[in-house]
Amino acid sequence: MTKTAIMLDAVGGIAGDMFVSAMVDALPALRERVLADAAAVLPEGAGVPRLEPGMSGGLRCLRFGLAEPGHHHHAAHFAAMVARIEAAALSPGTAVQAIAILRLLAESEAAIHGTAVEDVHFHEIGDWDSLMDVVAAGSIAAALPGVDWAVSDLPRGGGMVRTAHGLLPVPAPATMRLLTGFAWRDDGVSGERVTPTGAAILRHLVSVSGDPISGVKLSGVAGRLRASGTGAGTRELSDLPNVLRATVFETSDSGGAEDILVLSFDIDDMTGEEIGIAADRLRARDTVRDLVISTAFGKKGRVVHVFRLMLRAEDQAAVAEACFAETSTIGLRWHMERRAILPRRAETSDGVRIKIATRGTGSSRKAESDDLMLGASLEARRAAKRRAEEG
Repeated sequence: MTKTAIMLDAVGGIAGDMFVSAMVDALPALRERVLADAAAVLPEGAGVPRLEPGMSGGLRCLRFGLAEPGHHHHAAHFAAMVARIEAAALSPGTAVQAIAILRLLAESEAAIHGTAVEDVHFHEIGDWDSLMDVVAAGSIAAALPGVDWAVSDLPRGGGMVRTAHGLLPVPAPATMRLLTGFAWRDDGVSGERVTPTGAAILRHLVSVSGDPISGVKLSGVAGRLRASGTGAGTRELSDLPNVLRATVFETSDSGGAEDILVLSFDIDDMTGEEIGIAADRLRARDTVRDLVISTAFGKKGRVVHVFRLMLRAEDQAAVAEACFAETSTIGLRWHMERRAILPRRAETSDGVRIKIATRGTGSSRKAESDDLMLGASLEARRAAKRRAEEG
């Protein structure tokens, strides 16, 4: 019935660091994962990834960058950057998403300069902080599968930008190629407002959400506002804040279906009491929609308890952290599923909560078992259940 949509408002524009900081500001549960992945891809002496509060145009914001930056590597071939990402100890899914973003950049550069993708030599994104932006954006995309992305019209900017190939018009050719089909605006503020890295991230997110470029939403997203965040760029604009705003919405699915993330893992070394406590603590989390535990046989005939949790995609990082904390598992699996849900509502009858589901022309009623616990006997509890469910 519900799913998550994220709207990106390019007030000042979009760059890799602006996207990362806006998303972490909106969804703080992403912070630890993003910083760990960013640090993992950097060589010793390149600096320390930081997410720090700041101000831009009078607005509170978050900034993403390197503290104590060291040497810069200035340029690198596409293949070398891919190899570095693949060799890093990154969170699950991050490398795949980051390489996909990097490939979009390489394909754009190759088309513009008439070279093969494998021969692309990056200049403008060659510094370590730019590679860090790509990996951090990949980490966010991997942590939020199944999310619908929307973007406002993009500021065109103006003037010239100095590159390794000389002066080029703004937006840069790679940016224009990546964002063909997106809507642009001219707000009279010059400068490079959308960077190639920011453009590649946008293009990738549209591809991930499954929408064609022509179907990108260019206006507000309708739904319940759950969170918002603001990320700032490195320079200040004279007439407006140089920020990207990310707003997270819970939207209705009129078709009665929704995308749900299924997270699972196996346990064979916890006692029944420990499993019961862990299950209760996981179920108590607002971010866990449902938890089912089944049994199976593992290696050497050991009895295995299989945990299967359902949750929203954007809650994956926080729930995964809770699973590692509450159980002995050392690994998790997850995938997206599509499920249909009947319309439902809640009522209370004689102090007992009732869940009412609409089924075609009729409905079904189910009493909340916790509300029946005060019954003096089994017969009393069954009688209370019948009264509540018969309405």
